[in-house]
This record gives sequence, structure tokens and C-alpha cells, in this order.
Amino acid sequence: MIRSRLGVYFFVLLLIAITGCRLFKSVGRNPNKAAVTKLEEQPNYKNGSFENLAEQADTTKKRSLLFLRTHKPKTVRPSRPMPWVKTDLNALTPTAPTVVWFGHSSLLIKTLQGNILIDPILNNHAGPIPGVMRAFAGTGHYHADDMPTIDVLLISHDHYDHLDYQTVKKLKSRVKLAVVPLGVGSNLIYWGFNPKKIIELNWDQSTTLPGGLQITATKAQHKSNRTYSSRNKTLWASYVIQSAQYKIFYSGDSGYGPHFKEIGEKYGPFDLALLECGQYSPNYPWTHLWIGQAAQAAVDLNAKMLEPVHWGKFVEASHPWNEAVEKLVPAAGKVNMPLNIPKIGEPYTIGDPPKTAVWWNFR
Repeated sequence: MIRSRLGVYFFVLLLIAITGCRLFKSVGRNPNKAAVTKLEEQPNYKNGSFENLAEQADTTKKRSLLFLRTHKPKTVRPSRPMPWVKTDLNALTPTAPTVVWFGHSSLLIKTLQGNILIDPILNNHAGPIPGVMRAFAGTGHYHADDMPTIDVLLISHDHYDHLDYQTVKKLKSRVKLAVVPLGVGSNLIYWGFNPKKIIELNWDQSTTLPGGLQITATKAQHKSNRTYSSRNKTLWASYVIQSAQYKIFYSGDSGYGPHFKEIGEKYGPFDLALLECGQYSPNYPWTHLWIGQAAQAAVDLNAKMLEPVHWGKFVEASHPWNEAVEKLVPAAGKVNMPLNIPKIGEPYTIGDPPKTAVWWNFR
């Protein structure tokens, strides 16, 4: 027993020695007292934390380790590298907004009014500990150095698979401005970002960038935390992106609810909806869209086309890696919602025919 405990202690010390202060730095920092004082003025911040429109019974805290203990079939990871396309991101000169997906929820949107980088995790793992949540083979071909100048870095919430310390640290010098939900800026400031280059938004607040891009934070049904004990100290959001006459919606992470219809009525119609698809689980039934729900959410939003994101890079649930997209295709067909499902790195320009080649039909 003593030897066993010594072995555990040695492993922890070795892990700390290998990762150094990087591990601790990547955890980030919650808003300080001065920031919290301002947050307390917000209607969706109560009793020290942010709340959803309709609070659900949160079983996640009790069952957060269940995912690690659950038997996961081999098909949660693809059997071969993900197909991808190499695109020179600096050479793209679109006449309409052009979207490039890098796996999971990482997206570049190039417009005539500026470049938008969304929830980038250009890393071979998610989370502070290398190797724990490994990216799929074939998803690591794009790096910070491949990115063009970023007019706005757009972050939906503070979870590790959307706000990656190593990625944003490498991108910092080429980011002109960051737009984040309330409280999330504390992480960026801790990591060396200039506070004057960070805009924090509450739901239904907007900002117009120097080039004319308009970004509006909108409601989402999710949660936030970067440690087990610290929950909902920062806000989570979806976004409406308007570039000239084009409108794009990005869901961030969100369960299904009436907020999609509300957003559609208030801000729609949308030329393209980028909606989460995958990583659903009965362990957190209200914080992610379930099978086929992205199609109905796109209808609620009054979207002309749907592109699924939040899939194709990490294992965060116990379903087959491509199940969500396989089930989304017939669900979208039932409601006549066109789908655009590009390969990693394959650009799509609004107005062009959607990418419909079935490249994900393998386990």
C-alpha cells in the first residue's frame, strides 16, 4: 500500500516537473473582485454565478467522472486519419464570407470586412494535461502560423475545448481584438492580452469593429468552468455575425431550447448557421444538442443552410465519432434544411453550392 501511494505521488510530481507552470497557467483565472462587482449588476448573474434562462437540474457535478469510467466503444475514434484539405488561408480572397473548419468548433471566417477566428484549438490535445484528450489523427495540419491576421478572436465560453491556452498564446501577436462573453476576458488578461483589446459582452449586446463587422452575443444554454470547484463564474454565449448583407450564426455550446427561435425572430434570417453537433450524453442532457436537434434549431433560427461543428476532433462522449452527422443528414432532410459538411480545411463561400460529398462514412 505504501509503495502504491509513493508511486502515485511520484507520478504527480513527475507530471508537474514535465509540464511545469504551463499546466497551472493554462487553468486561467476567474474574474477578480472588481470585475465581480460589475458582474453582479447583470440580470443573469445571481448568487455568485451566471444562470441560464431556464435552469435545469445539474447532475453533471455528481457524474462528471462517469464519462471517464464509462465503457467507450472503439468507434469513438476514427479508424484512420481524418480527410483534410490544405488551404493557403492568406491567399483566400472571397467576395462573400468564406468559412474554413479545422475540426471540433474551430473556425476561420474570412470576410471583406475582416477575419474572424472562432474558438481555436490548434493543438493535439484539449485540456491542461497533454495526452489525456488526444485529437484525432489528421486534424493537426493547421497551426497558429497558418492563420492570417485576426481582426477578431471570438470565444464562446471558457471550456478547454473552446479556449485553449497554448493556441491563444501563439496567436496573441496577430490578434487585433478579442470578443468574449462576460468574465472570460480575465483568462486572456492573465495570459498577457492587452485589456484594451478585449471586449466582453452579455447576451444581446453588440459591438461594431473598425472594419464594419458587427458581433452580437446571444443566448445559449450551457455552463462554464476550468476547474472542478469553480462553476459558472464566467458567461457562455452564441453569436450573430453580420458582415455587410450577410448574417452568420454560431451556437457555441448549447442545449436545445426556445432561445433558438427567439434569436431567429430577433436577428434572422441567417445565411449560414454553424451549430454544435456531437458530444451529447445522458450525463449532461441539457447542455448540448442531441441527435438531430441541430436541424430543428436551424429551422428555429430561420437559417438558409446548416453546417455542423463540435465534432470530428475529440472524444468527449461515448457515441461513435461520426454518429451525430450520420443522424443529422436524415433529420435535416425531414425539415428541408440544406447541409454543408466540408472536410477539415476545405473552404466554403456563402452562396456557393454546399459541400455534400460523404467523406465521413467510416468507423
